[in-house]
Amino acid sequence: MSNQLVMSIMADDRPGVVEQVAAIITGNSGNWLESALSRLGGKFAGIVLVEVPVDKQVALETALASLAAKGIRIAVDHAGSATISGENVTFEVIGNDRKGIVGEISHVLAKHGVSVDELYTSTENAPMSGELLFRATANVIIPEDMDRDRLQEILEELSDDLMIEFFDD
Repeated sequence: MSNQLVMSIMADDRPGVVEQVAAIITGNSGNWLESALSRLGGKFAGIVLVEVPVDKQVALETALASLAAKGIRIAVDHAGSATISGENVTFEVIGNDRKGIVGEISHVLAKHGVSVDELYTSTENAPMSGELLFRATANVIIPEDMDRDRLQEILEELSDDLMIEFFDD
């Protein structure tokens, strides 16, 4: 019997962080299933889904906690089992950057029952003006009573300068 665990990792960005975490997982009979890892603001951040035999879980968590002495902080939690039904869609939002834009977008999504599966955001200089542009790519699950066109409408209601583009799977 095994458990699935979700681990969040935070450390100063440097070579070897992933290797140290992976070695502990493997050394405790764990299996690295999925992950999203990134460098942000000089930090290394990640979230990892692992499967570990029940009798090895405590040893795994203890070994991971020992990495704090090396500047690698890891929080561990049991994976959830909730499933959300609806259509899975991917879209990109581009518009002038401003404070609160992620909050505005996420508020509208939540208000309409749209669940965020993945969200990637960035800012970049606009090609002609040099002004800061906001860019988000989102994979979401829209409820069965909504379609892409309605989702696009509610997102475009946020601002005249937002461009929304959906991608085919």
